[in-house]
Amino acid sequence: MTTATTRTTTGAAALVPQRGGAPGGAPQHGDLGRLLVRCQDRPGIVSAVSTFLADAGANVVSLAQHSTAPEGGTFFQRTEFRLPALAAARADLERTFAEQVAAPFGMDVTLREASKPQRVAIMVSKTDHCALDLLWRHRRGELPMTIAMVISNHPDLAEDVRGFGVPFVHVPATRDTREQAEARVLELLAGNVDLVVLARYMQIITPSFLEAVGCPLINIHHSFLPAFIGAGPYAKAKERGVKLVGATAHYVTAELDEGPIIEQDVVRVGHQHDTPDLVRLGADVERAVLSRAVRWHLEDRVLRHEGTTVVL
Repeated sequence: MTTATTRTTTGAAALVPQRGGAPGGAPQHGDLGRLLVRCQDRPGIVSAVSTFLADAGANVVSLAQHSTAPEGGTFFQRTEFRLPALAAARADLERTFAEQVAAPFGMDVTLREASKPQRVAIMVSKTDHCALDLLWRHRRGELPMTIAMVISNHPDLAEDVRGFGVPFVHVPATRDTREQAEARVLELLAGNVDLVVLARYMQIITPSFLEAVGCPLINIHHSFLPAFIGAGPYAKAKERGVKLVGATAHYVTAELDEGPIIEQDVVRVGHQHDTPDLVRLGADVERAVLSRAVRWHLEDRVLRHEGTTVVL
C-alpha cells in the first residue's frame, strides 16, 4: 500500500483545508503572492524555495507541502509570501526562480498574484440552488473571483441572476443543436474566463469542447452515481433505503463524471425522510461542496496529480 506524507507550516496556524469548512486565507493585499511547485521529491526543495524568496526580499506567511511517498514520490508545495511591489517585480522573480531553482529541481511552477481574482463563468440549467449560492457567496465577499457571466440552456433563471448584477446569456442546447450551442458558448468564453463552474448544467460536455475551452471546469453532482443513474435518483435512492446523501465536486474530463475529485461530503438520512427531504438535504450538501471546491481552486490550493488531486 502506498503511503503518503504531508507537512504543513505557517506563521500562525496551519492552513490545511478541513472537512466541513473552507480553509482560511490571508487578506487579498496587492503584495501577496502564491508560488506553486511540483517536482520529483528530493532533499533541499523547501530550503531552496524559502532561501530564494528570502533573498528576493519576500516574507513567507504560509507554506504547505506534500509528497506522495516517503521516497521517490512527487512533491507538491504551495507557498504564500509577501513581497513589496510584487506586480512590478513578478516578471523578474519568475525568470530568476526558473533559472536558479526550478531548472535544477525539474519543477513545474506557477506564480500568481493573490490580488488579481480569477474570472469565472457559471453554467446552469433550470436547477438554481448551486448557481444562486455561488452568486450570493460572491456578493458577500466569500469567493475571490470576478463572475464574467452566467450561461444557461434555459431562460428560467435570467431575472434571478441579473438581480446580482451579473450578465445572463441564454444559449439553447438540445441533443440536435449541441454542436452549434457549444460553438456559441466557446465564443463567449474565449479569452474571458480562467474557470468554468458547472452549477447543475444538465448537458454533456464533449471532448472537443474541453479541448477548445482553454481553462479548467468544475462540476457538481450527487454522490448516488453510479448506483442510481438517470432521472429521479432521489426517488430511486429512497426506494432502496439509502442512509447517506452526498455530493461530489470534481474537475471535468472527457470521461463523464470521472474527473479528479476536489471535495465530497455527506449527510445521514433515515426511514423518516421522504423523497422531498432527500432532495432538500442533497441540495444543501451540493451547495456546500461546490462552494468549497471553487474557493479552494481560486485560492490555488488544488494541484492535480494523475487521476486525483492534492489539496493544500
